[in-house]
Amino acid sequence: MFQNKLKSFLVFLCLSSICLSGSAQGFLKADGKKIVNEKGENVLLRGFGLGGWMLQEGYMLKINKDGQQYKIRERLEDLMGAKQTQEFYDAWLNNHTRKIDIDSLKAWGFNSVRLPMHYNLYTLPVEKETVAGKNTWLDRGFALTDSLLSWCKANNMYLILDLHATPGGQGNDTNIADRDPSKPMLWESEANQQKMIALWAKLADRYKNEPWIGAYDIINEPNYGFSNPSEDKNGTKEKVNAPLRKLMVEVTNAIRQVDKKHIIIIEGNGWGNNYNGIFPLWDKNMALSFHKYWNYNDQASIAHMIKARDEQNVPVWLGETGENSNTWFTDAISLLEKNNIGWAWWPLKKVGFNNPMEIKSNPNYNAVVNYMNNGGNKPKESNVYSGMMELAIYTKLENTIIHRDVIDAMIRQPHSDETKPFKANLVKSGTIIDAADYDLGKNGKAYFDLDTADYHTVTNKRTAGNRGRIYRNDGVDIFKDSTQYEKYFVTSIEKGEWLQYTIQVAKKGNYTLKINAASSNTDGKISIVVNGKILAKDISIPNTGAAKKFAAFEVKNIALNSGKQTIKIIADTGGYNFSYIQFVK
Repeated sequence: MFQNKLKSFLVFLCLSSICLSGSAQGFLKADGKKIVNEKGENVLLRGFGLGGWMLQEGYMLKINKDGQQYKIRERLEDLMGAKQTQEFYDAWLNNHTRKIDIDSLKAWGFNSVRLPMHYNLYTLPVEKETVAGKNTWLDRGFALTDSLLSWCKANNMYLILDLHATPGGQGNDTNIADRDPSKPMLWESEANQQKMIALWAKLADRYKNEPWIGAYDIINEPNYGFSNPSEDKNGTKEKVNAPLRKLMVEVTNAIRQVDKKHIIIIEGNGWGNNYNGIFPLWDKNMALSFHKYWNYNDQASIAHMIKARDEQNVPVWLGETGENSNTWFTDAISLLEKNNIGWAWWPLKKVGFNNPMEIKSNPNYNAVVNYMNNGGNKPKESNVYSGMMELAIYTKLENTIIHRDVIDAMIRQPHSDETKPFKANLVKSGTIIDAADYDLGKNGKAYFDLDTADYHTVTNKRTAGNRGRIYRNDGVDIFKDSTQYEKYFVTSIEKGEWLQYTIQVAKKGNYTLKINAASSNTDGKISIVVNGKILAKDISIPNTGAAKKFAAFEVKNIALNSGKQTIKIIADTGGYNFSYIQFVK
């Protein structure tokens, strides 16, 4: 009996494996303005970029000074030696992205991954080659890519290869390409260009028969003013872009010598958006990428790419965006999908909160960051090593903080106005619901806040959304309560803002609501609305003596039916902090 069960189980596993790793959808290809699979079905890519894995940008590590990866590495070697620094980077690469990450993306509703590659994991820099013009191939990058592809195949997810750091670096934004300005950049060095072309030929030959490789994104965010580098250093005003077009054509030709099947994605100058001089296109299986940050999510914001799509009869893909609030995410995805434009968000994880996974810091690492940003006394070598290795451990998914509100804002909210409880709020006598645990949903549906996103590239004014930059990524301002472990409060409350909580009431009856709040004045007032009906109005927030000195006050005789209810706390007048509600029957 046991052997029969085991045999059945193994057959099930085998069939499951065939199902998961098969290629039923086939290679993606450009079909006019659409990306389709081999059945001719429209494919809308919904994905994440694995920023920070092969290529660290300083801001992802809270390092704001000298943020190129090579400089961070040099400073770590100065603090703890080359051997221990190598140990950290080995652990980082091993831990940051694993099968569990890709499995989770699939389970959450994403169907693709963009891999930002650092060329130095695949081949030596030009200046380190012992023979000029020779390319020494390194196993590490290819092995990491093979593993990632196997995890994507197991989940029927497309993997897009993105050359994020080119030999020499592709522009004056040095952090994104880990560029060393003391050495010739990509555009100044024929040897660097030939190495880049050879790398793409090598990658294409390796993956030419892999249908779950979705496309080759051949150069990330070129940013260089070819015509006027002194006044247009990032190429946003470039009119010709001849060197960029020439190199992309040469890369395409090298790929097509070995691989006729995969989509080739190109990006314009000026961080991907300036296509002056790039057209007409030179290959029949191409897509245009653009990048979108901190602007409005209206049709005008993507009009230049819609125009290019129509004129060139080619698909468009948003290869990189993010670093904003949930409201911005939901609005952007609604706009993109209405226009049949797939997307890859940025990044999946970092030491920061506005992405699905937040890498936790630690005191020893905080000391390293403080030293790198501000100078002062060097931290002890043993403390540096301990802090860096702990950070590497914290990059594992199971050790990160999973921000499910971000995932919900990206996958569900673009298609639904429905609200959902942030936590299961079963209300009995004595139940406490934290203020920061308001419902999941859109602004104006689950909550209302006056400052919800950052549009500074249009407004020239940075707005924070959540000014506390912790716990959740909506417009609601949340700070950590320093007096209690893992407790938060809502702050910067303005007139007209509100929070909604969906609750399950165990027993019908009249309840006293104990509102825990803090205020240094007597101006704050709230109203309480249950199931759309005002049950208490203009309730004054007592003066507790300080903005962070919390005390509970009572609102009596709030009638609650049993079962599902919604309760809304409205700020008739702002100027107070709000910690929790307690229900007492």
